[in-house]
Amino acid sequence: MTEVTGTVDFQVGKETYKTWYKVVGNLASGIRPLVTLHGGPGMSHVYMQSHAEIFTTYNIPVVFYDQLGTGKSTHITDKGADFWTPELFINELDNLLAYLEIKDNFDLLGHSWGGMLAADYASAQQHPGLRRLIIANAAPSLKLWEQSMHHWLNKFPEDFREMLRKHERDGTTSSEEYQRGMKEFYNKYTCQVIPWPAELDQSFADMDENPTVYTTMFGTSEFNLTGSLITWDITDRLDRISCPTLVCNGHEEGAQDFVVEPFIEKIPKVKWVKFEKTHIPFYEDKEYYFETIGAFLIPS
Repeated sequence: MTEVTGTVDFQVGKETYKTWYKVVGNLASGIRPLVTLHGGPGMSHVYMQSHAEIFTTYNIPVVFYDQLGTGKSTHITDKGADFWTPELFINELDNLLAYLEIKDNFDLLGHSWGGMLAADYASAQQHPGLRRLIIANAAPSLKLWEQSMHHWLNKFPEDFREMLRKHERDGTTSSEEYQRGMKEFYNKYTCQVIPWPAELDQSFADMDENPTVYTTMFGTSEFNLTGSLITWDITDRLDRISCPTLVCNGHEEGAQDFVVEPFIEKIPKVKWVKFEKTHIPFYEDKEYYFETIGAFLIPS
């Protein structure tokens, strides 16, 4: 398997940062590449590495990268909400596409926060080079996401919910009790493969190492959203997404049916696929997931 890694300079104002990337396959092969956007915000790309199967199975080159602030890209701890915006990450994506010389012909797959970013990117303006879009396990509005997460949290006993809330009020979310509680929640509504794959553990560890992006944009947790994205909502411009789009979600996760419904209703050329379990189908329903992605990227 051919792999190339590197970094590209990304200028923001007077500062120059580094975006780390990995390409699996050959971008000069003439086959349209798939660019992946990881979740978080603030996780690393590591948990999405299984998407290299798109290359091994379909010969489609796959591009991974760590978004600014995490993984092997530049870590920044001294910037506030005016810096950490969707526009920053949209510009970073455009910068990478231009550097790799694929901006005129590429497909885009975003998972979780990456799906939000992908939808924002595709609806903010027309990108003629974007041929196919995959929005995986994501929301078009952070308020919808928050409502969904509270729905699942309410399935737990009151004393469990109050324990989490107390730690969030007291600023003690790094405590072992809180972390155990969050892992119990995630085991039910994020990934039901127990124990978690090492790649998923690594991406969470990368976010914990520098939580700046997550805490600034989201907040302390999935159901205590206090960050700058709290009013983020692109439902009113989803009809601007002109390329064929695949939307997928699971049965027990943040991207419930009512959350993804605006995607289904408003994107003109949309297909909807639902996977069996929760938030990470490429671990939980791997074979069907990659068959679905492959069939969408290479229609018969």
